[in-house]
Amino acid sequence: MLDGFGTEAQEKLVNSSALVVGAGGLGCPVLQYLASAGVGKIGVVDDDKVELSNLQRQTLYQIDDVGELKVKVVERKLSLHNPNISIQAIALRIDSENIENLFSEFDVIIDGSDNFSTRYLVNDMCVLLGKPLIFGAIFQFSGQLSVFNFNGGPTYRCLFPEPPGSNGLPACADAGVLGVLPGIIGSMQALEAIKVICGIGNVLSGKVLLYDALNQETKTVRLSLNKENLKLDQFSHTFEAPTPCTLNSTADNHIVEISSEELLTLMQNKEVLLLDVRETWERNLSKVTPSIHHPLSEFINGLNENFPKDLSQEIAVYCKAGVRSMQACEILQSHGYKKLFNLSGGMNEWQASDLPQDFD
Repeated sequence: MLDGFGTEAQEKLVNSSALVVGAGGLGCPVLQYLASAGVGKIGVVDDDKVELSNLQRQTLYQIDDVGELKVKVVERKLSLHNPNISIQAIALRIDSENIENLFSEFDVIIDGSDNFSTRYLVNDMCVLLGKPLIFGAIFQFSGQLSVFNFNGGPTYRCLFPEPPGSNGLPACADAGVLGVLPGIIGSMQALEAIKVICGIGNVLSGKVLLYDALNQETKTVRLSLNKENLKLDQFSHTFEAPTPCTLNSTADNHIVEISSEELLTLMQNKEVLLLDVRETWERNLSKVTPSIHHPLSEFINGLNENFPKDLSQEIAVYCKAGVRSMQACEILQSHGYKKLFNLSGGMNEWQASDLPQDFD
C-alpha cells in the first residue's frame, strides 16, 4: 500500500470516469496509465485508423494493428490489460454537434488532440459543463502541460486567447515530434488526471509546465485567470482549423525571413524596431531588449500607440518559433508597413545560437 494513497483513493478511481480525446501519441500513455490505475470508466474518442507511421510514437499499437480503428484496438488491448474496468470506444471526430453529449458522461476530460480546432472546442465545452481539463501539447522537442478549468481556475483561452490563422501554423515539414516526447507528456497528463480524481497533491492549475527534451529541463510559469473566459452562456463554436500546408503568399509581399545572425547584424547597423508578439508569460521567461511588446492575441483590437506612424519604419518581429510572428507580419503588412522582417525560428533559434539578449 502506497503511503498517502490507500483504499479511499483507489475507490475514487474505481468510481470515476475519464474521457481521452485522441488515441495518438499523447492519448496512448494516458490510456495505458489510467487503465493500469483502475479508473472505472475510460472513454476514448478518435476516428483515425492505425498507420505505419504511428508506430514510432504511439506505443499501444503494433504492425498487425495497421488499418484498424485506433479506438477498437485500444478497447481490445486495455480490456485484456484490466478486465475490471469499462472501456468505451467512440469512433468519431468531435465537433460542435456531438461534443456536449460526449463530455456530459465523464468526470474528467484529457485532451490529447493535435490541432487547434479541437483544443478550443474541448476547452469551451469543459467551461460550459464545469469539467476539469487535463491539457498536453507537443512540438518537435518541447512539450506543455497544464490543468484548466479546475475549481474556477484558468482555462486554455487564458493561455492562448484566440486560435491562430493559417500563417500561425507550422508548415508540414516542421511539425514533427521526437518519438519519446509524447510518452513523457502523456504520462504527466495521466498523473494530473489521477491527482484531480483522487484529490491529492498540488494540481497543475494556474501554472503551465514547459518541458525541453533536448536539454532535459522543465520550467513552470504562472498563469492568471481572465474571468471573461469563464463567461460562456452558450456553445457557438465556429472556428475551423486552417490547413497548414496551404499557406498563401502574395506577389506584393514586404516580409523577409531572416536568421538570428542576420537580425543581430540588422540591430547593430540600423534603427530597426524589434517587436515581441508572444504572450506576457512567455516574455517574462526571456526576451530580447530593447523591444516593444504586443501579443498576437491582441492584434484583433488594433495596433497600440507603440507602433510607429512612419510606414517605412523597419520592424523585426519575433515569437517563440517564428509562426506567430509571421502572422503578425501579415497583419502589419495589411496596415501598410513595407519593411518587415520575420525571425525564423524565433526565440528558440536566438537562444540556441547563444546570442545576447540585452542591447540596452
